[in-house]
This record gives sequence, structure tokens and C-alpha cells, in this order.
Amino acid sequence: MTQGDAWQGTVLAAQANYYQVHLDQGTDLLCTRRTRLKKIGTRVLVGDRVVVVEPDWQGQRGAIAEVLARRSELDRPPIANADQVLLVFALASPPLDPIQLSRFLVTAEVSGLRVLLCLNKADLVSEVDQQHWRSHLNDWGYSPVLVSVQAQTGLRELGTALRDNTSVLAGPSGVGKSSLINILIPDRELRVGALSEYLGRGRHTTRHVELFELPEGGLLADTPGFNQPALTMTARKLAACFPEIRARQREARCQFTDCIHQEEPGCVVRGDWERYPHYQSFLEEVLVWQAKMAQVTDPDAALKTKFRALGATQDEPRLEAKRYRRPSRRTQRQALEAIYQDVGELDSDAEE
Repeated sequence: MTQGDAWQGTVLAAQANYYQVHLDQGTDLLCTRRTRLKKIGTRVLVGDRVVVVEPDWQGQRGAIAEVLARRSELDRPPIANADQVLLVFALASPPLDPIQLSRFLVTAEVSGLRVLLCLNKADLVSEVDQQHWRSHLNDWGYSPVLVSVQAQTGLRELGTALRDNTSVLAGPSGVGKSSLINILIPDRELRVGALSEYLGRGRHTTRHVELFELPEGGLLADTPGFNQPALTMTARKLAACFPEIRARQREARCQFTDCIHQEEPGCVVRGDWERYPHYQSFLEEVLVWQAKMAQVTDPDAALKTKFRALGATQDEPRLEAKRYRRPSRRTQRQALEAIYQDVGELDSDAEE
């Protein structure tokens, strides 16, 4: 779509202060952000719909003048306008860990996006084991898509679920995400190499977020793999991330509005459902995080929490704020002048 000399498009990649924008008419431009956007604090994220002005078709350059309204926004990874999270796990090699899967599902749910669960390496387990996991995950509230990159099975069903959506890929390392991406996007390596040369930089690292166009329609965001996503949320949000809890609360309400589903009387959630021990374990972690955040925001707290790399924290004594500041040179000069003046007046009195 065009507006006079302005063109609309989608940001597919971002490195430093440069953005690769795919215009609706089919051209890719390397763009910078207008200074005005920087001054008003407008970020440009991968996935943003933007207005590009002053296109240089010969040099394939342009400038982003406006960021259009977003329908969704994620901080980690930083991406806009995503529709769903494609969570990839393996049924074997490595074996599927229910606690780890629950943790990833919770962090996917807290984004507010739809969750599409894909179980790879289905060829390495029996039909009985496949049915076992289908049944378990249906009880959890999910309908997984079972695929095998090696045997080329289940890929059509997965492609249908991805079509015409912007999906964010996530999952632990070693589950076959790269192999899956290479099948879903055959020219991915060619495009990555072309982009690196286009920007005049080295190949992107795993911290780089980039959108790839799917052959059958839609976009897929390739994001870094990680093994233990942090549960940085409130207890209320944690409960909302379990479909089983949402289903129970649709049928009835807990006696107390601030119920965290532990020992409170009249709780409709507490029970012997399969993932309740997972919820209890995560709740302990979340309550510790909430307590630390309360210390950070409480100026009267005796300790303060410093956040280190990979989510680690360290408590340190809170130092009292100094209640003075160094006087300015002007103030010091005025004080000295006043002293000299007083000394001069004393000398005059002595002479008299």
C-alpha cells in the first residue's frame, strides 16, 4: 500500500540501527529510523508494520517515518504483531521431560498468544508412546502436532497450522528446531547469507531475531534456544497460564478472589489433576520472585536485590542515601567573597 511517496511494509530483520523492510509491493529495502521517532521514544521491532519514505530504488535504501499500531508485542524475543508461539519439543533424543515442557508452556501462555505445540522425532517412539503423549497433552489442554523431520511425516499438518500466521519459534536446544526450519524454509541459509552481505556485517548470531516468509504463506520468527526460561510473573498470572485451571474456574469460583490455590478454604482448583504438582513447584519460584521484586521497590528494605546474568540474583545491604551534595563552584566562590568581606570590615574597625 502506498500513501503518496510513502510505502507500507513489514520489518523482517533488525541489526544495530538498520532494518530490513519488505514492502507490500514486493521490494526489500535497507532502512534507517527517522530521528523524530528516536526523539519520541518509538522503537522499531521485527514484525512491525511501518511506513517507509524517500525510497532509493537504485540503492535499495529508505527511511522509516512511522510505526503503525501493533496488535501484539513481546519483549523476549523483541517482536511485534505475532499471532502464535510455535513450541517445539522432541519425543526422544532428548527424552521429553514433563516439568520442562510445562515450564515452556507457561512462558508461552504468559505472552497472551496462541500456543501451537509441535512434538518432533515421532519416528523414534512407538505408536503406543505417541498415543500416550497425545492423551496426556489433551488432558493438559493442548492438541500437539507430531512430526518427524527424518521421516518427513506430519509436516503438512504443521504447515497448515502455520499458514497465514506470524509464528514465534521457541523450544529447548537439541530438539531439532534447525532441521525443522530448514524444511519449512528451504532458502533460509541463502537469505541469511544475503542479509549479512547486504548489511555489510558478519553472519547473525543466535541472539538475532529474524522473520522468514513461509512458502505457503505466513511468517516464522527464528529465536534463540534456551533450556530453562525464567518464571518472572505474579501468582495470579501463573494460574492463568494453566488451561486446566482456567477450565475449573469457568465452572466455579474460589471462595477468595486472591486465592493462590494452595491451602485456602473453598478453592476449586486444588486437587489431584496431573499438573497440579507442576503448578505448586512453579508457584514457590514465583512467590520468591515476587518477594525479591518487593524488596527492589521498597526504599525502606534492609537488603536490595541485584539481578545478574541468566536470571541469577544476589542480595546486598542497602546503603543509606547521602543527604548532601557537593556545593557548586559558584556557591564556594560566594562564600569566600563573604569571608573576605567580613575580614576587610574587621580590619577597618581595628584601624579606627
